[in-house]
Amino acid sequence: MGRKKAKKTRKTKKLILLLVITIVAAGTALGYKIIKDRETPTATNEDGEIIAKEDKQVQIFKGQDRPIAVMIDNHSDAWPQAGLQKAYMVYEIIVEGGETRLMALFKGAEVEKIGPVRSARHYFIDYAMENDAIYTHFGQSPQAESDIKKLKINDINGIAEDGTTFWRVKDKSAPHNAVTSSEKLVQSAKNKKYRITSDDKSILNYVTDDVNLEEGTDAINITIPHSDLQTVEYKYNETNKVYERYARKKQQKDWVTKEAVTAKNIIITLCDNYTLTDKENKGRQGLKNVGTFDGYYITNGKAIKIKCIKNSREEKTVYQDLAGNKIDVNDGNTFVNICPINSNIKIEGLATTSAQ
Repeated sequence: MGRKKAKKTRKTKKLILLLVITIVAAGTALGYKIIKDRETPTATNEDGEIIAKEDKQVQIFKGQDRPIAVMIDNHSDAWPQAGLQKAYMVYEIIVEGGETRLMALFKGAEVEKIGPVRSARHYFIDYAMENDAIYTHFGQSPQAESDIKKLKINDINGIAEDGTTFWRVKDKSAPHNAVTSSEKLVQSAKNKKYRITSDDKSILNYVTDDVNLEEGTDAINITIPHSDLQTVEYKYNETNKVYERYARKKQQKDWVTKEAVTAKNIIITLCDNYTLTDKENKGRQGLKNVGTFDGYYITNGKAIKIKCIKNSREEKTVYQDLAGNKIDVNDGNTFVNICPINSNIKIEGLATTSAQ
């Protein structure tokens, strides 16, 4: 009888010890989770739901929708333009007469009005290719027409469309009044049997943490002269941490929303353009954009010098800091201003002005 009691007592002690160990382990795990949760910053998705930092994803460039590049008119008679704010990236490059033209890149965005849409220029094709984008335009230069055929570019040309993809509005005059929409462009791409998905990574190395360029120069007001005719300015809005865009002293606003056009990131690439000699003699331009070029990356009120490296027309441009590292870029829209090497770029802080 005594042996049975002792055996039962030992068994009870083991159960109690096991229970204590289980409670301690559970408490430790719970404590670790609480500490970890406190250490892990949170963010919210578009529905307002909290997501942990490790689950955050870049928002400006996501999904498998193939980008669509659209040539946007930048003549003063075309202002204001529609859709620029919904583009993840916008390139601005010189064309004939000292004007510039814009190429806006959209990825999975729903945009009811894009434009005015203008004709293709051959060097813009380089940037459509490196973004794996369907190239949209309304007409084309002889050089662009040749390259589109030679390089087998998936393009949507408004002049060759059936009249449903593009339409002309009455509040602007031709040739500054042709517009389209993202839905119409996707449908046109499907009709042409173009690939409408892409696994290509972004040109830019977007990150979810803030990029603040602590070692950079103060950059509150940016002046970029593309030509004697076209000077672009960006003014930093410290409250919203974006740059408001101006051209020829006029603030750029969206045609539909009437809201200011802004950029989270600005990239400047310094490479020369030149006048083409062709039969039409219209002063059309070429661009010396293959090689390594000086430039700037500007975001959150700071600017750093960078190198812009493009090894061929088809290859992606690599943007590096002066130490040779690929730059991290804030999760937001980017304007890429490509202008001549001798442009008098001005990057101004609050108290000082630096002419670069």
